[in-house]
Amino acid sequence: MNVKLNDNVLVITGKYAGKRGKVIATSPKNGTVVVEGINLHRKAKKARKANEVSQIVDIEAPIDASNVMVVCGGCDKAVRIKHSVVDGKKVRVCPKCGAVLDKAYVKGGSKSAAKKEEPKKRVRKRAKKEETAESGKAE
Repeated sequence: MNVKLNDNVLVITGKYAGKRGKVIATSPKNGTVVVEGINLHRKAKKARKANEVSQIVDIEAPIDASNVMVVCGGCDKAVRIKHSVVDGKKVRVCPKCGAVLDKAYVKGGSKSAAKKEEPKKRVRKRAKKEETAESGKAE
């Protein structure tokens, strides 16, 4: 199964053909995926506690993985997956534009990106604020 969690996919067959969505769950054993906003079913939810209210909710039901195609982030087209080796790891690649579809290997990996995004330490500048406040009062 070439579809993974958090992939953007295009539904190619069935009632929802032509619609796009994000994969929120996969089941490789059954060969199915759950796509956000696709294959909606209504289910009656019974109140279990005294303060809850019974209601009818819409839930996403699984569809077969063969009915969806992964959408490339680079060229924004539905593509078949091509596998390639990048930095000694087997990754999914777009055959049309060559973009890497695995988010962990985009831009040098997720570990190095997480270190760069750490917030900077705050530095208090009390003395300058007090001086500007005093000069403002004097005028």
